[in-house]
Amino acid sequence: MAARIPDEPLRADALAALTRKRANIDGAALFSTLPKARSRTLLRLLVAYEILADYLDCTSERAAAAGIANGLQLHRALIDALDPDARIDNYYRHHIWSDDGGYVRSLLETCRDACRELPSYETVKPRLLAAARLTQVLALNHDPDPSSRDAALHAWSNVHFLERHGLAWWELTGGASAWLTVLALLGLAADSSCSSEQSHRVYAAYLPWVSLVGTMLDSYGDMTEDIRRNDHSYVMHYANLCAFSQRIIELIDRALNETDGLCGSERHLVIVSCMIAMYLSKDSTRSTELRHLTARIARSGGVLTRLLMPVLRAWRVLYNQQSA
Repeated sequence: MAARIPDEPLRADALAALTRKRANIDGAALFSTLPKARSRTLLRLLVAYEILADYLDCTSERAAAAGIANGLQLHRALIDALDPDARIDNYYRHHIWSDDGGYVRSLLETCRDACRELPSYETVKPRLLAAARLTQVLALNHDPDPSSRDAALHAWSNVHFLERHGLAWWELTGGASAWLTVLALLGLAADSSCSSEQSHRVYAAYLPWVSLVGTMLDSYGDMTEDIRRNDHSYVMHYANLCAFSQRIIELIDRALNETDGLCGSERHLVIVSCMIAMYLSKDSTRSTELRHLTARIARSGGVLTRLLMPVLRAWRVLYNQQSA
């Protein structure tokens, strides 16, 4: 039988996610340092999940005109990938294209097989799936109509966040749209001594705080391009860049304080510092307009963040990720 040739737009999205978002993949792999003992199973799971998430984000954005139902159905795979007992669905049900050559299913089954092997998977499973369900808000982010998009995100935040933590609606949805909480909980699941209380504390530290910082810094680095393309920019919800800078510094401080109280806090600190440095090492954050603001934000991340920034700028040059 001749091999199936995937629909070209889906193949392009898969390749784009791998080439343009390498920083995300390497960042996900860093969560393998969280458990006391290294686990190849965990590393394989983290990388496969990140590749799946980046791909779905790319192909959902490309087909935004297909509507929110399409985005929600596509991102359903991010939940099912973490639940070996769930039925595998048709994630392309509402999509313009449907033949990916088995790509999503392969990544999904890789994640499921790895989840079964993690010693504390059942302990973290309830919060793991809760965090994954929240990432479906990404479907709303890709709505090309700013008015309906913002209204939908605002309404979504009211439904899904009874505890608002003093955050604005766009901050709540921004935190939910990142899957860093999932990665942190998977790292915890690889530790045989994990408790339900530890799972709760990691969930509370990463969602919303660490995840929110990641989303906002990602938006900061993409701000110029998002404005040019008329894409959703979380930064633009603030009155101006001065207001954003004051807020992101507050959020970074809160994220660092939250992770400081976790078991193995030094490992979480390295991950958060690397995340901040990676986003701030992007070429766009070093423009004439943003250079001083970027330096100010970096200082709020602490000594480790500042030490890592030149290292990660070199990494970006080495792997041609300066604008990614």
